[in-house]
Amino acid sequence: MAEHPDNLMDKLVSLAKRRGFVFQSSEIYGGIGSVYDYGPLGAELKNNIRDAWWQAMVQRRPDIEGLEAGILMHPDVWVASGHVGGFTDPLVECRSCHRRFRADELDEIEAGRPEQQQCPVCGTTGEFTEPRQFNLMFKTFMGAVEEEASVVYLRPETAQGTYVNFKNVQESSRQKIPFGIAQIGKAFRNEITPGNFIYRTREFEQMEMQYFVKPGTEDEWFDYWSEQRMEWLVSLGIRRERLRMHEHGPDELAHYAKKAFDIQYLFPFGWQEFEGIHNRTDYDLTSHQDKSGKKLEYFDTASNERYVPYVVETAIGLNRTVLVVLADAYAEETVNDEERVVLRLHPKLAPTTAAVFPLVKKDGMPELAGEVADGLRTRFTVFYDAAGSIGRRYRRQDEAGTPFCITIDGQSTEDRTVTVRDRDTLEQARVPIDALEAYLADRIAEASA
Repeated sequence: MAEHPDNLMDKLVSLAKRRGFVFQSSEIYGGIGSVYDYGPLGAELKNNIRDAWWQAMVQRRPDIEGLEAGILMHPDVWVASGHVGGFTDPLVECRSCHRRFRADELDEIEAGRPEQQQCPVCGTTGEFTEPRQFNLMFKTFMGAVEEEASVVYLRPETAQGTYVNFKNVQESSRQKIPFGIAQIGKAFRNEITPGNFIYRTREFEQMEMQYFVKPGTEDEWFDYWSEQRMEWLVSLGIRRERLRMHEHGPDELAHYAKKAFDIQYLFPFGWQEFEGIHNRTDYDLTSHQDKSGKKLEYFDTASNERYVPYVVETAIGLNRTVLVVLADAYAEETVNDEERVVLRLHPKLAPTTAAVFPLVKKDGMPELAGEVADGLRTRFTVFYDAAGSIGRRYRRQDEAGTPFCITIDGQSTEDRTVTVRDRDTLEQARVPIDALEAYLADRIAEASA
């Protein structure tokens, strides 16, 4: 298995800021804990991953419908789902430095030996408070008066918006079971110990799909979606050997789950999950049916029976997927005795498809380069750069993950052909300007095959 470069996380954080992928939120004020802003390249990368997921899960399937539910929901939604009473982590505090930690992430406390636990920050041993449960939901108020009756929550997951809309979507779309409802949206969790850059943050984006099935068929659909989701990740160019499935043991299962698999990636900080497949049975629909008093059943005309569907869920973190893609694409190599950093992003995910360079700023080359860039922008994301040596421009685009660099030189002004450089192989091809759009489209299609 190919190993990550040394100190990869530090290098990714540096590159992410330098090239405009990710910035610390509110940086001019010193930042705010574990909240990040996505710059020009980061926003494009997120959009491309988001679009790839939506196409695979909604637009190319007749059995899945899209949804966009509100971030703020009736507070009883979170009572019924179990989040108000049970969405907690065990919290301990160091009495010396007053830093707080998840008790289940401190080995000695987890093993029942708190007197031997050393504080990861100040080094003091055995000076921790007793664990207490800490609810991870952000609480706010709706309306002009801040009182208990006006409490609402920033949603900690998008799934509940799907469950409470099950009947609305099913009846309006006239879908028959089995079918799914997918949505992408922001979620918020007041994590005790966020960290590892954008891996664990307090504001993040989820891409979730709830697949509603007839009770008794959930196991076969669970196996189906486990395979489908792994293959989709590989189609993004993520190395299969850095992916694995982890099955939850009885002590790991969430309160709603009968069975759960995590898809884990081998990050520089170890194997960690970034997508989950869960058999949620009929827990959620039944809970909302009982709490709201509204029927959330499905009438199966084929079998002439009425039942509450079971749910197989696929849930992936968009922010974590960005980190997976960046970590997997990052490479360092020597080319002609020079070190280069390159992001080998899949062409369909790359923030910029092609960069266009005039070789020099004279002899009509900038004008022709501008014409080429404008022509390609109708179909691709294109960056124009005329600053610095051609080698330096190549290196900037390598770091940005741009798969193709197009150079307009003296020959271009004579015969309207250009040089197209491949980011990964460094091979150069001479292509007529009129054939350039088709050439790039074919190369991207080849990478996706």
